[in-house]
Order: sequence, then C-alpha cells, then structure tokens
Amino acid sequence: MQERDVYRQCASILVFRPAEGGGYEFLLLHKPRKNDVWQLPQGGREGGETVEEAAVRELKEEAGITADVLGRSTLAYQYDFPASYRRFRPDNVCGQCVHFIVARLGEGQEVRVDRKEIDAHAWVRATDLSRYIKRAEYLDIVQRLVTEGMLLLP
Repeated sequence: MQERDVYRQCASILVFRPAEGGGYEFLLLHKPRKNDVWQLPQGGREGGETVEEAAVRELKEEAGITADVLGRSTLAYQYDFPASYRRFRPDNVCGQCVHFIVARLGEGQEVRVDRKEIDAHAWVRATDLSRYIKRAEYLDIVQRLVTEGMLLLP
C-alpha cells in the first residue's frame, strides 16, 4: 500500500423483520458477479453523509424499502481490493471500510430490486447465513453484527 492510498468509506445496513413462526430474519441482496455475491445492502458515503444517512439511502436505492434505524454498530469491516481490481481504478482507493447500521423493516414494505445492480434478495435466518455468504471474514463480521443487532430488537 502506498502512503497516499485511502479506503473508500462505506455504509451498510442490517435490516431485520419478524420471521414466520417467531424470531427474526434479515435481508441479503444478490449482486450479479462471479464471487461474493450475497451481501447486506451497502454503498459508498457521498459528500457529507453520515453513516446512517448513507445506509438508509443505499437501502432505498438497492432494495426499494425504508427501515427504522435502531442503532449504529461498533463493528467495521475493512479490506483491500485485489490487485486485479485496483489496476482498473484511476484513483488511490485501495479498499473499503464498511460501517454498519442496524434497522427494522418499516411497515408495509416490499423489497424491489432493479435486476441490474441487484438481481435477487433473500430474507435469511442467522442459522442459514453460511449458505449465502462464503468469504470467511465477511461471514464472521455479519454473524457478529446479527448477534449485536438482536440486542436492539424488542
């Protein structure tokens, strides 16, 4: 990493909803790419946005829904972009640092994805998470986030 390299600041949102039969499930989105296709709604923070504002905006853009923010996680996920990806970037962004918000689905909300950037969605229980997320580091952070987020639910 060069001295001038920076991490893109991102916001992600863990959205819970009550599950049929009790408990909670949360939203994962599917991106049409080769690897690491399932993830929480997320995206880059735009000029002056707080983590909460960016996370809520990305949720609306990617899933067409709103959610009631319950809190901000203490967790963050920072990673480096692979060299093969960096060669196509004209800037000094070497990776991402993702900060997380925990929220509950707003009443009467239906997920609508654009079928381009996001091509599918799933409501998942914590016990099924490893069926969707394959990258070990990301799986670990999402599992920890779910545990933390459950403490904020009624």
